[in-house]
Amino acid sequence: MARSYNIFIWKKAPYIRLVVPVITGILLQFYFQMEMAAIINISMIALIFLAAFIFLPESFRFRFRYLSGIFIFVLVVCLGAFITWQKDVRHHSNWYGKYIDSGSVIVATIKEPLVKKAKTFKALVNIETVINKDIRHNLAGKALIYFAQDESSEKLRYGDKVIFSKPLQDIKNSGNPGTFDYKQYCAFKQIFQQVYLINNGWILLKEKDKSSLNELVFKTRDYILNTLNKYIPRQNESSLAKALLIGYRNDLNRDLLQAYSNVGVVHLIAISGMHLAIIYFFLLWAFARIPFIKNSNITRLILVLVCLWFFAFLTGAPASVLRSAVMFTFIAIGNTFNSRNSIYNSLSVSAIVLLCYDPYMLWDVGFQLSYLAVLGIVITQKYIYNWLYFKNQLSNYIWKLASVSLAAQVLTLPVCIYYFHQFPLLFLLSNVIAIPLSTIILAGCIALVMVSPIAFVAMYLGKVIQAFIWLLNFSIISINSIPFSLWAELSISKADTLILYFFVVAFVYCLIHKSKAALQLSLFFLLVFTFNFSYQNLQSARQNKLIVYNIPRQKAIDFAIGSQYYFIGDSDVIKNPVIKNYNIQPAHITLRLHHDSHSPKSVFTKNSFYQFHNHRILMIDTSLIYYPPPEKIKVDYIIISKNPALHISSIASVFDCKQYIFDASNSLWKIEQWKKECEELNLHFHSVSEQGAFVTDL
Repeated sequence: MARSYNIFIWKKAPYIRLVVPVITGILLQFYFQMEMAAIINISMIALIFLAAFIFLPESFRFRFRYLSGIFIFVLVVCLGAFITWQKDVRHHSNWYGKYIDSGSVIVATIKEPLVKKAKTFKALVNIETVINKDIRHNLAGKALIYFAQDESSEKLRYGDKVIFSKPLQDIKNSGNPGTFDYKQYCAFKQIFQQVYLINNGWILLKEKDKSSLNELVFKTRDYILNTLNKYIPRQNESSLAKALLIGYRNDLNRDLLQAYSNVGVVHLIAISGMHLAIIYFFLLWAFARIPFIKNSNITRLILVLVCLWFFAFLTGAPASVLRSAVMFTFIAIGNTFNSRNSIYNSLSVSAIVLLCYDPYMLWDVGFQLSYLAVLGIVITQKYIYNWLYFKNQLSNYIWKLASVSLAAQVLTLPVCIYYFHQFPLLFLLSNVIAIPLSTIILAGCIALVMVSPIAFVAMYLGKVIQAFIWLLNFSIISINSIPFSLWAELSISKADTLILYFFVVAFVYCLIHKSKAALQLSLFFLLVFTFNFSYQNLQSARQNKLIVYNIPRQKAIDFAIGSQYYFIGDSDVIKNPVIKNYNIQPAHITLRLHHDSHSPKSVFTKNSFYQFHNHRILMIDTSLIYYPPPEKIKVDYIIISKNPALHISSIASVFDCKQYIFDASNSLWKIEQWKKECEELNLHFHSVSEQGAFVTDL
């Protein structure tokens, strides 16, 4: 049986053989950064060998037929590497980064509606012109501009052009352990630099640069938002409707969002393949029951694709929806023109198309989860569904829905734990409730937008949708409040994730093919995972670290002692859930810190001095006058916070310090002064705001 299954996969889904080398080429280029000359040379060598192989005797070619496959594999790997090299805008001759210097004047065009932040407006821009000493360069490349909030910046719109001379800065990470790699995230989107502009730091030009299609998309998006605000007036319900329909989450309650994440249904409000899957299978079911449509495969295909892409347009066509729309388009085409078409073939073709368009999608969490969830459903759902049998139609429907949720989790579980560090234990219950309700709400929101010109109908439909959203929110919050509903603070490495996938694949193979060898292999990988995970926990139990966090305008310091931590800093860091969840909590999860030790035995403190094992640390956050003692006091680290009025020279006359640390609560101009003093005195220093969080073993 295993042999026939393998033949089915490779013969019926030949594009699997292409998607693997394409992904291999993308990975090789990303991690090893090959030069274009090397890619071309390897391609030419493989092509020459392949051409020579064709002219060899037939008996030789048959005997060594695998060689042609190797040459083709290498060629496709080179194709993946070439696409990745070409996608990196820094390799292009007209990238603006090659022309900018300290005196450059820059003209930028706003490419999307501005996003309102706490004190700024964030704008994605195209750098179109760089002027150096009256020499004008027409260039290309994306950047981020943060405009200070004022009357002028509030008037900025998509297509506006601004001119400024403030130098662009490289995008940097905070450096806090375990936090989101924002620099890499922006790099995947080909954004490498940013700038903060105040009111008198830029000028709005009269000319505009707008795309008719983009403008239509943005206007449609605004129309949808206004419609939902008008006919679903309650804040929580309206914000969820906007998140469900078009992925707009700017005004979504953070506690509500966290509740959806905790119970395993956050995918419902992060526009993903689930939305397209719901609509796709519903359309197949509906059109198969319409007399004049069910008998025409072509008509049914056209209608399904039109509806799918119409929904993609309604959502504002974000990347996640486009990805899912392409995937289901290939699935629909494959099923229509080839009744024996393998869905693996459709998935492979869609993945190749998407990765050729943007190879960096490979690192997109949504891309990974979309394909893994669909693969999990395709491979395992029917076997899981056959575990139980119900005569009652309602019970059978609920079990079928539950089997789909279970199947989707099979291949997404390791990735979810790796990225999100938690596992919702009640995901089955929440999905059985949330998926039908969200399907009704999604259909209702689409209908609401379509009937919005008829105010009377839209008003009553909005009330019905609002009631269903309230019921969905109530259900999710109730499930989230159940004790032990979430297994949180899970931290696994990339190696752990890979081992988990080996276990999952072997175990699924065992269930499908009843293979004893696969069962033994799965148990082996589970044992390896358990050993590796336990070893990492043991290492964490022995750790002793000092962490000075990079949180703007905040003092935040942790002593990590085994699985405990001792926090020193501003109360806002702990009380503010946004600051804590995005800066402190990821570090605690990554370092496996679970308990707050208010009076650790390992840390001895007196006044501003801290003794941690054999290391002495001095923390300064107030202005003091220092008088040189007969002999300098030895300390390992001096941490300066809160902009105290002092000179490094006066501190250096009192303390013999290995390294000075200026945390992110200090002003940048003051840090610059201290850095200059340190350089003059040949003292080691670390600026947290510029160099990222300070993390060291003690």
